Amino acid sequence: MSRRAHGRRLVFTVQPQTQYVERDGVSIAYQVVGDGPVDMLVAPGFISHLDLQWTDPGFSRFLARLASFTRLIMYDKPGTGLSDPIPHLPTLEERGADITAVLDAAGSERAVLLGQSEGGPCSVLLAATRPERIASLVLYGTFRTLLLTDAAAYPPEMVEHWGDGARVSKLFAPSLSELQQRFLGTFARAAASPRMARALIDTALRIDVRDVLASVHVPTLVLHAEGDRLFPVEAGRLLADGIPGARFVTFPSIDHAFWFGDFDATEEAIVDEIERFVTGAVQHAEPNRVLASVLFTDIVASTRRAAELGDRTWREVLERHNALVDRVVSEHGGRVVKHIGDGALSTFGGPAMAMRCAEALRDGVAELGIELRGGIHTGECEAIGEDLGGLAVHIGARVGALAGPGEIVVSSTVKELVVGSDMQFTDRGEHELKGVPGSWHLYALGEERTPLLELDGAAQYMRRSDRVAVTLARRMPRAMRLAGQLAARGSAPA
Repeated sequence: MSRRAHGRRLVFTVQPQTQYVERDGVSIAYQVVGDGPVDMLVAPGFISHLDLQWTDPGFSRFLARLASFTRLIMYDKPGTGLSDPIPHLPTLEERGADITAVLDAAGSERAVLLGQSEGGPCSVLLAATRPERIASLVLYGTFRTLLLTDAAAYPPEMVEHWGDGARVSKLFAPSLSELQQRFLGTFARAAASPRMARALIDTALRIDVRDVLASVHVPTLVLHAEGDRLFPVEAGRLLADGIPGARFVTFPSIDHAFWFGDFDATEEAIVDEIERFVTGAVQHAEPNRVLASVLFTDIVASTRRAAELGDRTWREVLERHNALVDRVVSEHGGRVVKHIGDGALSTFGGPAMAMRCAEALRDGVAELGIELRGGIHTGECEAIGEDLGGLAVHIGARVGALAGPGEIVVSSTVKELVVGSDMQFTDRGEHELKGVPGSWHLYALGEERTPLLELDGAAQYMRRSDRVAVTLARRMPRAMRLAGQLAARGSAPA
């Protein structure tokens, strides 16, 4: 839902309900969110997953921004995500028919079509063949055809080790942190099988829509990351050159899939460009920001332990680990934002609660035969539905990545906020955190506790008149205020 205030559109986005439309016996999953005056359908790229996309801070922020000025329609291609599996890959024309079926099911007569990556060519074809259904075209990180040299962009080992987040990230989003890479690996495994991934790549290498470009007569915006390692920026420039009147805009980024990970100023600028193209103006959605202490925990040497235990036993260990995290975080007054592979992101109202929870988790997993490490930072976070985003979350992840086995590392902000507690820290020095400005002083939480000075209350030092005044203030505050006002008047000079 959404509302307007002070001339800005404030957007509160929750994960929308997944619906299905059947075409030729195949159920296609789709979602609709937002109530903007313009319909926009996202034609996904290589892989997609309607549910998981809302669990990533950057991705959900990207979708929320789009939904702030459109009625956003999303779907998973047949064979990927929540849609039915298929025995063979469809042609570009059949993919266009899938898009039309989703538009019909969503009650959209005409929509802006956002074609991302591998979803670009079918978007071009549909815009050229069904202009009565496509109001305008936005193409991001896509191409008209791939050269033989572009085949090297898809290393065979990415499919051979499908779901390895580091390998997928190296190609699609090199700037992701280790924790974000793990999420991307989970996303990939849930979105497509290795065989489907291989088939999608083989098909992409054979696509050629050069002859279609001149037939696109709807307004078109072509966007591309300048350092895109998957499809070089020249691919986007050639695409734009072939479409009459198309506008070509580049952005300083090396991430092809910019919507994963951190949604920073560059990503905001991309969506601003889309909003300006679609509506003619930019109205920034005002985020819901909150100060929070974020705790990142993950299992130490998880890959080695998984190999030692075997898939079945390791899966049982992970399930018990996740249940333990849910219970312990709740007991310490926190909330588990999400489980990420073999780790978790949790949030607390204060850093002390986060540290005590981290200690309890570290001690509690011993019975599972695993070790944890943790990182804690306190800062202003951006609430995105049930998720959290923003620089503070990014810092917390980077801090956690520097922790050793069984260690809990915190930022100087956390240490300063628990002054007066019994917690002791070991200085870990200054560190440059990847993607974070400046240097950060980090500390490791020690196991020893400082004996606290036993304090007493003020009651034993109060006079009888003091006690009467306190009682009257509690029971008759208005009378006390009136007495004070009269006393002030009485002492005023004549």
